[in-house]
Amino acid sequence: MMDWIYTIVSKVLLLWHSLFDKLWGDGTWLATNWDWVLAIVFLVLTVRVLLFPLFIKQIRSQRAMQTLQPQLKALQEKHKGDKETLQREMMELYRREKANPLMGCLPLLIQMPIFFGVFHVIKRLGTGTVDETLYGWTAAQFQSGKAADLFGVSIGATFRDGGMAAVLCGILGVVMIITTYMTSRQMILKTGWSEDPTQKMMQKLMLYGIPATLIISAVAFPLGLIIYWTTTNLFTLGQQMWVLKKYPPPKMAGKAEPKVIDPEVAKALAPKVGAKPTANAKRKTVKKNVG
Repeated sequence: MMDWIYTIVSKVLLLWHSLFDKLWGDGTWLATNWDWVLAIVFLVLTVRVLLFPLFIKQIRSQRAMQTLQPQLKALQEKHKGDKETLQREMMELYRREKANPLMGCLPLLIQMPIFFGVFHVIKRLGTGTVDETLYGWTAAQFQSGKAADLFGVSIGATFRDGGMAAVLCGILGVVMIITTYMTSRQMILKTGWSEDPTQKMMQKLMLYGIPATLIISAVAFPLGLIIYWTTTNLFTLGQQMWVLKKYPPPKMAGKAEPKVIDPEVAKALAPKVGAKPTANAKRKTVKKNVG
């Protein structure tokens, strides 16, 4: 059923490998086949570039949702204890304002089949007897991928293989989990928690649920997949940093901006050491004492 996804992932991966193989050749450095490692990295970049327009739509949808926060809060206060009416009123508000609370999940939902495709394709490189020519691979490409290493560890190896595979997969696995948490935390710190229960639940799932799941599932991830996920996280952190600057969260009503005084102005207004108080300052002091 997912063969077409496996084929697309394979085609892109092999395309980048072919390019880097021509540039790099069969040589290795630091016990690493960089043509394959870079092919995985650029597979990530290809996916992220293709999904970038959708990511922008996601951000715009989130901004639209944030502008509705005061109205959502008012509805929650108005219909406290009446979940059915609250849900109906919220859906009407979304329809009227053309906001989609589920838009924030769309890029993730699209990436999941790609993730499973990468998982399947790379996992095959670490297995025993398989059909080497599936999904557009040649036997030579498959054998080359199967022999590909990162610091002497096969990209198809997992933590459960023990030895150096366990060490490298463990280290990169921790980096993967931390960066997964950071990508969600970065966005929530900037935009705040949503007032919409569905949105807030999704935020909590992204912030805590997925990293917690990775602690268990990462043990079975091939090294190449960990490289893919970690690279995705690092790219996402940079992308979100840029987007948050270009599309800053809207200022919520009722939250006054702190008054910032120019340091030079403050310095000029400050009384000089040893200077006599002015007449105005004296009057203020007397008035204060009388009061």
